[in-house]
Amino acid sequence: MAACIAVAAEEELTVDAIHTDRLTLRAFREDDAQDLLGYLHQPGASCFLLMRLDDLPAARAAAIKRSSEPDTYALEHHPSGRVIGEVFGHLEPPDTFSIAWMIHPDLAGQGLAHEAAKAIVGHLFQQRDVRRVYAYVETDNLPSQRLCARLGMRQEGLFKEFISFENDATGKPIYVDTMQFALLKTEWAAA
Repeated sequence: MAACIAVAAEEELTVDAIHTDRLTLRAFREDDAQDLLGYLHQPGASCFLLMRLDDLPAARAAAIKRSSEPDTYALEHHPSGRVIGEVFGHLEPPDTFSIAWMIHPDLAGQGLAHEAAKAIVGHLFQQRDVRRVYAYVETDNLPSQRLCARLGMRQEGLFKEFISFENDATGKPIYVDTMQFALLKTEWAAA
């Protein structure tokens, strides 16, 4: 399960550990490389195809890069001790923060992406005083659409042939339709 989300923020997101029942959301470490390779060797959502990792050296470099990104959270699974996914973001000045999530395909459907996304959204609204959260989700990614709804997000738009993440056999881009979901802090607080 994966989605691309954005969150408004007044200041840059820092990676303070966030704890949930089954997860610790924390900064990446170099020793997370094997786990990172586990879920990015064959990304489940088309929007993450460009992040594909082919081997352990590439995963090690990716883990090191992520460890220095203050807006990237590794999702450490309590029962296994493994990193089973991530939540990451991107500041869009002046007050929008783009965020995305992905979970290891072997653990999809267990509510872990919801647990992580809910924790981040709550953290950003309560601790970071964000105003707005929005998500981009491809129309074929039904699990992430359901997750957006569970977070209380409403669909704001549909972008036809919005972006291409891969090409067909002839090299022609394959464009995908993308939905936008959003949640305001005031809506979140009212719920």
